[in-house]
Amino acid sequence: MAEEKKTPEQKEQETLMAAMGLIANGGNAKSSAFEAIKAAKEGDFETADAKLKEADNFLTEAHNSQTSMLTAEAQGEHTHVSLLLVHSQDHIMNAITFRDLAGEVVDVYRRLAADEAK
Repeated sequence: MAEEKKTPEQKEQETLMAAMGLIANGGNAKSSAFEAIKAAKEGDFETADAKLKEADNFLTEAHNSQTSMLTAEAQGEHTHVSLLLVHSQDHIMNAITFRDLAGEVVDVYRRLAADEAK
C-alpha cells in the first residue's frame, strides 16, 4: 500500500500544529516548575515533587513531538523553518532549563527546611 503524498498545505498545517504543541507543552512545563518552587518555598515538598513530575510529563510530550519532526526530516520530509517553529524550539529549550533550575531550587528549600528542623 503506497503512502499518501501530503500537499504543501497539509505539511504546513502539521508543522503549525507541532509548533503550537511545543509552545503549549513548554509553557505548561515552565508553569508547573514555577509552581514547584512556590510549593517548596512554603515547605510543601509533596506538592513540589508532584509539580516537578508534572513538568517532566509536559516536557516528555514536547520531546515526543520534536522526535516525530526529526524523524520525518531524516526520512526526507523537509520542514519549512519558520519564525514560529524557531520560537517553539526556543520555548522548549527555555522550559527545559527552567525545569532543571526549579529542581535545584526545590532541593535548596528542602535542605533549608531540614536544617531548620534540627
